[in-house]
Amino acid sequence: MTQARSLLHDFLVKIERLWDRYRPRDETHEPVIDTYMGYATPDGCVLRGRVLDTTWFSNRLEAPSRLNAIRNMARNFITNEMPGVRIVSGDVETVTDEEGYFQLVIPALPPGWQTAELSLRDHESTAHASVQVPSPEADIGIISDIDDTVMRTGAYWLPRNLWTTATTFVSNREVFEDTAAFIRQSQAGINPVFYVSSSPWNLHPYLNQVFDTHKVPNGPFFLRDLGISETKFIKSSHGSHKGDAIDTIVAANPGLQFILIGDSGQHDAIVYLNAIKRHPGRIRQVVLRRAGKIDDADLKAAEAIRQTEVDFFSGPSLEPLLNGKGSG
Repeated sequence: MTQARSLLHDFLVKIERLWDRYRPRDETHEPVIDTYMGYATPDGCVLRGRVLDTTWFSNRLEAPSRLNAIRNMARNFITNEMPGVRIVSGDVETVTDEEGYFQLVIPALPPGWQTAELSLRDHESTAHASVQVPSPEADIGIISDIDDTVMRTGAYWLPRNLWTTATTFVSNREVFEDTAAFIRQSQAGINPVFYVSSSPWNLHPYLNQVFDTHKVPNGPFFLRDLGISETKFIKSSHGSHKGDAIDTIVAANPGLQFILIGDSGQHDAIVYLNAIKRHPGRIRQVVLRRAGKIDDADLKAAEAIRQTEVDFFSGPSLEPLLNGKGSG
């Protein structure tokens, strides 16, 4: 960590301590268990989520306007997380970390979309988590990026990404129907879908609303913790987060090959080339939407993918794939 980055990290840690000490708390209501979609592994099913104070986790404004979009987005980030809370599912128990996140592994569940109940040991709050358990008949998994792959954000230019996300109401988000259609086609009603993004977990409720509104196929999200701790400043980089998430998904599904879907604006070609190298024989196809400027490193990575046995497609639209055409 550079000296400037270290000084900024120390400053932000102090600000977060002050916020934790003086932030408003609602002592009269039960905490909220914000659950994320779970997924199956050979060892059981992974449940994930976050425990928050109800002060800021309030009802969202439904009237579509730019002001309400900004207000709703602010509520996603102004959170009162609850560390050290005991959370239980069946006989399995864990404790939330310093930012209120939890993860626990419960016994295996039958194939299909299942539901697991969660509760807090020292509170009355309960919640249900959806869990995706692949069918034994599934023959492929789909791992897709979100920003500029499923929906337009301008993620390759951070100011545009933040402005688009903060000011656009859920119903007005532009979703790429060709990507959603390709995912549905690849899913074929039986194959599991996963979404990997460098967006923060704070956007989880918002992304769920966008996907539900625009009928994008369901699947567990693997988002990024942008929190600050005593030892880390922004928990992981874009590339390392996506690579780690892909590794987790591939390891969780040892019997499947995968389609990797991304775009050219966030170095997905490099991330996916490295995934091919780490998991020989496990990646069946790489699909990249052309978005933003493509730098030399991405061009080289794309050419390197073409030299492998993995099917590769790159283009401004995924429509050719819906017509049964091949690489490009």
